[in-house]
Amino acid sequence: QVRLVESGGGSVQAGGSLKLSCSASNYIFSEGGCGAGWYRQLPGKERALVADLSRAGSTNYADSVKGRFTISQDKAKNTLYLQMNSLKTEDTAKYYCVASTYGGTWCTESEYNYWGQGTQVTVSS
Repeated sequence: QVRLVESGGGSVQAGGSLKLSCSASNYIFSEGGCGAGWYRQLPGKERALVADLSRAGSTNYADSVKGRFTISQDKAKNTLYLQMNSLKTEDTAKYYCVASTYGGTWCTESEYNYWGQGTQVTVSS
């Protein structure tokens, strides 16, 4: 059974930074499926892609975070990261680590078949 565990969330003032981490059990980020990434969900809103990383190493970002967030992985630690800089109040959300066991070049949301429990990020003005 694949298990994803996020950490690194918290409260920060606007303009600050946070780094989220996601560790995996029974899954290797650099080898598993079409890729892995991060989604977020605001209260009352649908979840939305923040960034993802294909197995080939290509990255994809939501327009709202381009230039501020960076997705990366540490193969030795089998850990996925999301470095978040220049945080804005509108980045406040619960952030979820996702991973896929489906094949392909890129994952669609429906192909992210494993989700972590999420970590809360709160950005205050």
